[in-house]
Amino acid sequence: MLNNKTILITGGTGSFGHHFVEYVLKNYKPKKIIIYSRDEFKQFNMQNKYKEHSDILRFFIGDVRDKDRLERALKGVDYVIHAAALKQVPACEYNPIEAIKTNINGACNVIDACLDTGVKKVVALSTDKSVSPINLYGSTKMVSDKLFAAANAYSGSDGTSFAVVRYGNVAGSRGSVIPFFQNIIDNGGKELPITDYRMTRFWISLEEGVKLVVKALEEARGGEVFISKIPSFKITDLAQAMLPGCEMPEVGIREGEKLHEVMVPAEDSMRTYEYDKHYIIYPNYNWWNPDKLIPGGELVEPGFIYSSGTNKEWMSIEDIKAKLLTDLDEH
Repeated sequence: MLNNKTILITGGTGSFGHHFVEYVLKNYKPKKIIIYSRDEFKQFNMQNKYKEHSDILRFFIGDVRDKDRLERALKGVDYVIHAAALKQVPACEYNPIEAIKTNINGACNVIDACLDTGVKKVVALSTDKSVSPINLYGSTKMVSDKLFAAANAYSGSDGTSFAVVRYGNVAGSRGSVIPFFQNIIDNGGKELPITDYRMTRFWISLEEGVKLVVKALEEARGGEVFISKIPSFKITDLAQAMLPGCEMPEVGIREGEKLHEVMVPAEDSMRTYEYDKHYIIYPNYNWWNPDKLIPGGELVEPGFIYSSGTNKEWMSIEDIKAKLLTDLDEH
């Protein structure tokens, strides 16, 4: 599907962008991959990393807040992956207007620019924090998700298709618990602080995140939210996997933090379908045509919740150790 296509990634110098580029170059023959971001140093480093692919990779300095620049960059683009966002919860709480400008206004600009330039498909990256949000970051991403779903009403039957993929913190990503624990271990620490002993999380690797985006590009018909089926783990088990026998003082849950990651709330169960390796939440709009349901899925039970705390699949300490050796090599 991606062969001979031009793909643009907003925020493309992040961990996702790097792995997406590697995956596409390995498995497809794209016409062009455009990295659209505002950090020229990260672009410089990425250019050097992939210099043997300079005939395919292009780098645009730009911000999703700048609609004119987006429109210039999107000329001739077939597919867009929208990964640009302000993601750090404390930073968004302290700089709320900036979070709104990037995560909400930026989403509007991406939608308008894609509609105006004839992009075929757009997949926006979302987060578990957009579900029943308790912090500003999650709230901005909830609005962004709604915007991308509603955008399909403006594109027409043969226009741009917009979809969303949702997952939690990627294992080992910047700002997540694994590098936080690893930093303590590397500096000789003998105990790993736990915010709450009951806390659970989903485990998703960069590879799995990229594959979910590619699946959405291949299958989305407009308005869907794609969610991978992935295992859960306990934060206490992660600590023991990384530093066996360590002390684990409970330090209290942080502002804006949840005990569990929820990907599908009960309120969405009436329009959530289960597939072999993923779930899809379909849009609840009068303009959406049920004929667009992707074959092979089954409607979940009323009140179904997909949460890391009640998941059917769990990782043991040994499972976590094995994953730490394999998935973290991606970073």
